[in-house]
Order: sequence, then C-alpha cells, then structure tokens
Amino acid sequence: MANKQSEKDVSARVEDFQESYRRIKEEISRMIVGQEGIIDGILIALFNGGHALLEGIPGLGKTSIIKSLGEVLDLDTCRIQFTPDLMPADIIGTNILLQDEQGKRLFQFQKGPLFANIVLADEINRATPKTQSALLEAMQEQRITVSGKTYRLPPPFIVLATQNPIEMEGTYPLPEAQMDRFFFKLIVEYPSVEQMSEILDKTTCEYRADLKKVGDSVFIEEAKELIRLVPLAAHVKDYCVRLTQATRPETEYSSAMAEKYIRYGSSPRGAQSLVMAGKVKALLDAQGFEQGLKELLYQKFDIVLIQILSEEEIEPQFSGDARLIDLETGAQRSLLIDKQLLRFYRDRTFKFFKRIEEFSLERGIEYLRTSTVVPFEDLILKYLSQGLHLR
Repeated sequence: MANKQSEKDVSARVEDFQESYRRIKEEISRMIVGQEGIIDGILIALFNGGHALLEGIPGLGKTSIIKSLGEVLDLDTCRIQFTPDLMPADIIGTNILLQDEQGKRLFQFQKGPLFANIVLADEINRATPKTQSALLEAMQEQRITVSGKTYRLPPPFIVLATQNPIEMEGTYPLPEAQMDRFFFKLIVEYPSVEQMSEILDKTTCEYRADLKKVGDSVFIEEAKELIRLVPLAAHVKDYCVRLTQATRPETEYSSAMAEKYIRYGSSPRGAQSLVMAGKVKALLDAQGFEQGLKELLYQKFDIVLIQILSEEEIEPQFSGDARLIDLETGAQRSLLIDKQLLRFYRDRTFKFFKRIEEFSLERGIEYLRTSTVVPFEDLILKYLSQGLHLR
C-alpha cells in the first residue's frame, strides 16, 4: 500500500510539474514572440542546476527572455554588462574598509552582482579571460571565495551568458574550461515573417504584458529532486556512453573523422547533460511514443532520414543461374538472371528510392542513401559539423 501511495505521489508531482512548465512558457510567450526552443533550453538547464550560453546577433530578444523568466519565476535577476575593463571584484564583490561608531576599523564583504538567482552575463566574450574565469567556481560549485572565506550563492543559481557572433574585434573567445561548464549552447535565430509582425504589434503599440508569477525557488528545487527520480534505461545509458566516447579520438568507438579532426572530445559533463536533459523531456512527454513521432514528422526540426543498404542492394553484380528459396515453405525456384531482369530490378529499386525521397521532401526531411561500407559514426559527425540537430 505504501508503494502504491508513493507511486500516486510521484504521478501527481509529475502532473504538477507538467502543468507548471506549460504555464511558465505560456506566461513568457505573452512577452516573447517565438523562440520556444530557446526558452525550453533555458528551462531545462535551470531545472538541472546548469547554465546556458546564448549566441545570436543583437536585437533578437536574448535579454528580454531572461528578464521575463526571472519575473515569472519570482527570482532575483541581475545583469552584468561585460566589458574589457571589467574586473573580477566588480562581479564577485570585495572587502571594503568601514569604521564603526567607536572609531574601530574593520573589513566587511560587499556582495557583487553575482549574488542573484539568475545572472545575465551580457556579451561575456568582451571581458578579459581573467574576469571570465571569475565565474568558474561560481558556475560549478555555486559558491565563491574571497580572501580565503567562502560564500554560498543563493539557490537556485544559473548563469545565462550571451555572446555576439559578429564584431569579433576586441573580444576574447571563451576558454574551453569555461565552455565545458555550460549545460547548453543555444543559437538564437531570426524571427519568421509572422513573428516579426507580432513583435511590431507588441512593441510599437499600447500593448503591455503584466507577467504573473507562476513558480518560485521552492518549486525549482522540488523539480530538481523530481527529475532525478526519472529512471534511466540501461540501453539508453549505454548509447549515451558510446555517443560520448565517439567524440574522443583513440577510443574503440571513435570514427575516422573523429580521429582526424577532433583533439579533445566531450568530458563526462557532456554525458551527464545528455541524460539530465533527456529526463526533463521524458517528464514533459505525456502523449506517448506515437504522438511524439507525429510531432517529430510535422514540426520544423532538422531531420535526416538515413537509408543504409548493402552494396549488392544498391548495384547488384551477380549474373547467371540463381535459385530463389522461400524461407517459410522451403519451396525453390530456379531463375535465370540476365541484363533485362537486372534492368527491371534497378528500375523498381530507384522508383522505391524516389518515393522515399518525395516523402522526405514533403515533410522537410533531408534524405540520404548510403551503403554499409560507410561507418555510421562518420555520417553523424558529418551532419553535426554542418550544424544540424539529429533527433
């Protein structure tokens, strides 16, 4: 009975999480037009205690998304404009000398803007590596150390950094050690024609969105606990491990492309991020496999349909006498293979390929036909290198 009651409690918590997640996105959409993928990425990182790096040209709403998120979740939000002259003490804080009523002097720690729930590190690539590295301990340990004393940061804590991919002169590329600490790197795209029209309606008229508070820090901490209760299937874990290993050269799973072009592959954080993001997606998927498949087909995802055939299936080389055997009945039939029959086989085969290609084109899916002699990992890395997201 206790187990059944426990299952009911978890089920109720999952339903509450799904409803709250929906309301959060709905409320943010009153202020932000489109960018649903970016909002999902930020929320997934937040519910996993991670951080996100947003990359896009100015004016696409990166700062507005973050401010709206803080307002809806009732979290303390602070913006730090990174510049070349910004010093570590400017963001962490520093000890200042004070004098009390008795004339006694003492040092007191003055907290910096990093002591917030949501820290917007705007144009992080414009600050020097010295200042960028000041975020490292805070992002990983959720604490900072000043003059040998450690200060805890208020939970939940998330760094949402933005960087501008244009005007690279005078900027400092993020160190690899800091890039590794981001849960996601999210590319902010241009709005569509319809979205652009809606943006103009909301920003050039008398429209005003008063966002309602949907959640708080307690809700986020409870959601973190719930996410860790999601079970991880053994075959999914195995695939995640092999996928991570495939990015590392000189391993049994690395492909020729990885050996040639990659020096350092994904760290264990990469595998952890894959698993934890998948757990959030699993919690949010209440429609089941069939509905998820339909959404995959009809939403505007970057999908590649890969058909793998043997060399003989693509271009049969046999000739002469052959015997067809029915595997169920054992019946046999002799067959003379000539040029006419091969021509008929090729015609039927390529008509079949054409139908698959047309099917893919109608649904915005890229179709690729390849043979078994091409390593599958090379195909995956090829498309990942083109910036596509394989699902």
